[in-house]
Amino acid sequence: MAEKDKLFAGGIPELYERLLVPLIFEPYAADLAERVARLKPLDLLEIAAGTGVVTRALAPKLGVEAQLVVTDLNQPMLDIAHARQHDDDRIVWQQADAMELPFDDESFDVVLCQFGVMFFPDRVTAYRETRRVLKRGGYFLFNVWDRVEANEMAHAVTEALAARFPENPPRFLARVPHGYADPEKIRADLEAAGFRDIKIETLEKRTSAITAQDAATAFCQGNPLRSEIEERDASGLAAATEAVAEALRQQFGGETIAGRRIRALVVEAAR
Repeated sequence: MAEKDKLFAGGIPELYERLLVPLIFEPYAADLAERVARLKPLDLLEIAAGTGVVTRALAPKLGVEAQLVVTDLNQPMLDIAHARQHDDDRIVWQQADAMELPFDDESFDVVLCQFGVMFFPDRVTAYRETRRVLKRGGYFLFNVWDRVEANEMAHAVTEALAARFPENPPRFLARVPHGYADPEKIRADLEAAGFRDIKIETLEKRTSAITAQDAATAFCQGNPLRSEIEERDASGLAAATEAVAEALRQQFGGETIAGRRIRALVVEAAR
């Protein structure tokens, strides 16, 4: 994986939070927060927390004695997460790399991660780190996107950019966010890291209404796909975004987009 695939900086974090989070991340954040809360953990670690959509959903569900350590590789994303969260003495914010977690062995009851493991350069190594910091009997919960073809807007964006750059199509969405969608591969990686009692569930939802222009901006400018577009045309980001917006209008019947399918896999594993 290229370093740029993991870089959420510059103008990306603000657009990610403002447009991409409500478009595709919020429904799964609510689901993951509910699953974690049912375990009634006291010590929790969130890795690859992004701009904190799961943190915001989970905090009200935790007990008064719980402590949640919220981490991300990219400090600019974590800064937005911190700013968006109400003051809460139970939450600790810390920049951290999931490949080398700065925590003692057996520190947490639960480790959770929303749509982050796809970005790990060596998932088995990262899963071993997660297992190391989990207490005996603790749980690792995370979700990943299903294949890009099962996610209507992400697929439409990928196809529109392929039409605009036919000689070298930007494939970030298919390659990274939607590139770890094989349940058997996920299970094998977790087993290699020492996890047991692995459960993998397919969970389909629908997006909230959003304009084609906002959707195109979210996908083209609110994640590292932006870098792939700019590599192909340094001054063409706005034009590529508009081309994607027009493709979305054509495919989904106008400016307003609502009820489009999104699909993910939700994973739970025990230490």
